[in-house]
Amino acid sequence: MQKKVLGIDLGGTSVKLAILSKEGDVLQKWSIPTDNSDGGVKIVPGIIESIKHHLDLYRLTSEDFLGIGMGSPGAVNRSEGTVTGAFNLNWRDVQPVRETMEQETGIPFIIDNDANVAALGEKWRGAGEDNQDVVFITLGTGVGGGIIAEGQLIHGTAGSGGEIGHMTVDPDGFDCTCGKRGCLETVASATGVVKLARKHAEEYAGDSTLKNLIDDGQEITSKMIFDFAKDDDGLAVIVVDRFAYFLGLACSHIGNLLNPASIIIGGGVSAAGIFLLEKVNKYYLGFAFPNVQQSTKLKLAELGNDAGVIGACYLAVAHASKYQ
Repeated sequence: MQKKVLGIDLGGTSVKLAILSKEGDVLQKWSIPTDNSDGGVKIVPGIIESIKHHLDLYRLTSEDFLGIGMGSPGAVNRSEGTVTGAFNLNWRDVQPVRETMEQETGIPFIIDNDANVAALGEKWRGAGEDNQDVVFITLGTGVGGGIIAEGQLIHGTAGSGGEIGHMTVDPDGFDCTCGKRGCLETVASATGVVKLARKHAEEYAGDSTLKNLIDDGQEITSKMIFDFAKDDDGLAVIVVDRFAYFLGLACSHIGNLLNPASIIIGGGVSAAGIFLLEKVNKYYLGFAFPNVQQSTKLKLAELGNDAGVIGACYLAVAHASKYQ
C-alpha cells in the first residue's frame, strides 16, 4: 500500500489536519480548536492526541506514513524544527515542535512558516500549476507571502524572505505593527481596508451608505466595503480603488524583481474575486516592466482553506525524497 502523508496547518484559532496521498490528494481532513491558554503549552499535545485518535479511527499506524508536514505562524527554525515568537499562539519562548512530534508519533516531521507552506500548496496543486516560479500573497488579518523561485522557497539569510506584507507602498501612510510606516499590510489586509475607509470617509462629501455607517459609529468589515463598491457606493468605490492601487504597485515590484510565472492572491480578502483582481491588475499593468506585463500574470488562489495542508504534504514528500 502506498504510504500516506499527514498535513498540519496551525492557526491562531484552529488547527487544520489532513491525511493525504503523496500526490497531494486530500483523503480525510478535520480540525480542532487551537488552545493557546497557559502560554500555548497544550497546542502540540492537542495535535498529537488528535492525530493518534484519527489513526486509530482509520486503522492506520505510523508505518503507513511517509512523513508529517506542518505550517506554523512565527519564526520557524527549519533545521532545528522549532518555533518562537508566534504571538497569536502565545508562543514567546522556543517550542521544540519536531522533537515532541517525532517522539510521540514515530513519524518523520518537517516544519516551515505557514505562509510559505500555503504558497507551496498553491504552487503544487492550485493556481500555480506546478510552475517553478510562483509568488503567493495572502490577504487576511495581515498580509503574508511566500516566494518560490526555481522550485525553491526563498527564506533569506535570517528567515525573513517573503515578508511581502512589510513592503513599503505608502511612505507617509499608516503606522504598522512592525514599527515601520506605510507597509502593504496597513492598506491591503482586512483591517487595512477598514483603515482606508475611515480615512477617506473624513473627507468624502457625497452620498454613501458606507460613510453613513462610519459616521454613525457602526462596525464595518472589508467584505462590506467590497460589497458596497460592487453596488457603486461612492465612498466604497474610492476605497477599493486605493486598495487596488497599493496592491497593484506591490505586485509590480514583485514582478519586476522576480518575474515569476504567476503572482497568486489568496486569503479572506481575495473572496471579492474577479471584481478585485481586475482592479488590481489595471494598476499592476501600469507599473510593471513591459516584458513582465506579458509574462507574469496575476491570479486568484484556488485551494482556499486546503492550501496549508496540501503545502504541508508537499513539504513532507520533498523532505522524504532527500533521504530515500
